[in-house]
Amino acid sequence: MVLASTSKVVLGCVAFGIFWVLAVFPSVPFMPVGRTAGSLLGAMLMVLFRVITPEDAYAAIDLPIIGLLFGTMVVSIFLERADMFKYLGNLLQWKSRGSKDLLFRVCIVSAIASALFTNDTCCVVLTEFILKVARQNNLPPQPFLLALATSSNIGSAATPIGNPQNLVIAVESGISFGQFLLGVFPAMIVGVLTNAAILLCYFWKYLSVEPTDQQERGAANGPEVVADDEVTSHRFTPARMSHVSSLNPDDFDCVSEPIIRSASVNASVNGDLRSRSVNSEADMQFSIKSLRSSSMSHEMVEVSTVPAATLDGASSRKFTRTASQQRSVIIEDAPPSLPDSAAANDEKDKELPEVVEKRWRVLVWKTAVYLITLGMLIALLMGLNMSWTAITAALVLLALDFTDAQACLEKVSYSLLIFFCGMFITVDGFNKTGIPNTMWELVEPYSRIDSAKGVALLGVVILILSNVASNVPTVLLLGTRVAASAAAISPASERKAWLILAYVSTVAGNLTLLGSAANLIVCEQARRAQFFGYNLSFWSHLKFGVPSTIVVTAIGLLIVSSY
Repeated sequence: MVLASTSKVVLGCVAFGIFWVLAVFPSVPFMPVGRTAGSLLGAMLMVLFRVITPEDAYAAIDLPIIGLLFGTMVVSIFLERADMFKYLGNLLQWKSRGSKDLLFRVCIVSAIASALFTNDTCCVVLTEFILKVARQNNLPPQPFLLALATSSNIGSAATPIGNPQNLVIAVESGISFGQFLLGVFPAMIVGVLTNAAILLCYFWKYLSVEPTDQQERGAANGPEVVADDEVTSHRFTPARMSHVSSLNPDDFDCVSEPIIRSASVNASVNGDLRSRSVNSEADMQFSIKSLRSSSMSHEMVEVSTVPAATLDGASSRKFTRTASQQRSVIIEDAPPSLPDSAAANDEKDKELPEVVEKRWRVLVWKTAVYLITLGMLIALLMGLNMSWTAITAALVLLALDFTDAQACLEKVSYSLLIFFCGMFITVDGFNKTGIPNTMWELVEPYSRIDSAKGVALLGVVILILSNVASNVPTVLLLGTRVAASAAAISPASERKAWLILAYVSTVAGNLTLLGSAANLIVCEQARRAQFFGYNLSFWSHLKFGVPSTIVVTAIGLLIVSSY
């Protein structure tokens, strides 16, 4: 393909350059509009500059990829509501044998979770939990945050639903879910283990400190207390932090947490500064009431009635703890508590059937979510259409929820879907300038995958371009060209080329902090974490990311190219 006219090439480069700057640096001072608006701006300029016609712009949007993204987002939302990621977090601590064992578990769990539920989702819901575990055990957060970010990227390479670029490759190449898994999974496992070994070697000194020494260091820097109640659970909101809380089955929990009344509450009654626990069943009644905050959202509220110490008549106050804010507030005076403990027990017995019924409803709902997700994975392995399989699973989950779907659908990252639409148009317009094809013709004779040198050069090109132009645009720019070059060798080589592109473009995200959205999610979530935040700097990531990415990419290329 020859170059287009000079004006078309220049204007197309201007439009693509604006898109690239806003996609890589979404908060540039002269136009801090973000990635989504940047992709739409690039698409609009391609049409206004007549690099691409409006009809071709609409045709450039790949609807199967958009549908597959939407379906996997909805399924991930329901899995998070069904406490799937909470169980994964608990698995990290179950019978842990020390800091090195914990680091290894973070690598394995985050890799497997990313392969099934996307790397961005895994990083959103596990970052704060890992920070909490590290702080409670007086461990440095940096190795565990790096383990989460890098292992999530490597693990997501194993399946078409692990990350957006794999979705593009799976749809454009026609490779089935099973073939994709067989081709990349061995390289993913070896890559995760290699990355974990590099982490252990790199941070061995910090992880070998005895617990007593760690506690002394913590005492020297001042006491650091991380309470369980201080951790606010994350809801899956990939693109924006919505103020709307969806109905979470976890909020149906029938046993409210005991609330320890502060001394100030006691002092307001009788001046007694003695703090008092309310763990005694005779002094405390539990009731759970659900409030519908609006037609768009549900929020579960736990109400605990705490009897205040009085001189003669016992009075009570209601303490309300919301699931999203994790704090207690006095809302009103409650009726006097029953003096007769037998009467209180009778009232508890009356509430017991309702409590049991709610528990069973939650259990059945969670089981249904897990079974539907398992059915979706089986359907994908059977080779059914990936886009419609994911959409069907999402719609079944929405139907079985028996509530207004608007609250759940609001958590879908529509900005990401719009970003993809604008990016499809922008990249297609840039392809019509003829520049990508001309540049590829210069490299193609030396990057054929029928030789070791060709595979190595192709890997270097993908690695560099993925960090310069981001991984998804790299796949859109190189995908068809790499596949066409490999197809001239054999059909098997074509499939191998797609898999090499999928693996290297994904692992390339570990090179720098800006190389992957998952890295940025971990960095921002850790920095904003309440009570135990941590700043993962660009250079601290780069020092580990460069050697890890080079080694993991080299080993993975050997395994994938031999498939």
